[in-house]
Amino acid sequence: VKEDETAFHLQLAVPGLKKEDLNVNVEQNKLTISFNKETGSAEETANYTRQEFGYSAFERSFRLPKNVNTEAIAATYTDGILNVTLPKVAPKVEEPTVKQITIS
Repeated sequence: VKEDETAFHLQLAVPGLKKEDLNVNVEQNKLTISFNKETGSAEETANYTRQEFGYSAFERSFRLPKNVNTEAIAATYTDGILNVTLPKVAPKVEEPTVKQITIS
């Protein structure tokens, strides 16, 4: 994870995958990167049947800081590297509210 003035940059090495295999989503201020892949093969002869199954899965979650614009998150996948850009927004400064309370 790298941080500069305008954004956080996240890089993950995921060689051998296609971009369609990867899932990137944001839910309740949490970024989740995952993939799930199933493979299988079957060989049938007169005497036996052989089947092989393979399952691969990965999931990583990151809690996002409050100054990340979740609507503008972008992801690219090039040469086995997933790059996720998390743009920053100016933190909201809440002005203190003053309220007069009447005593009854």
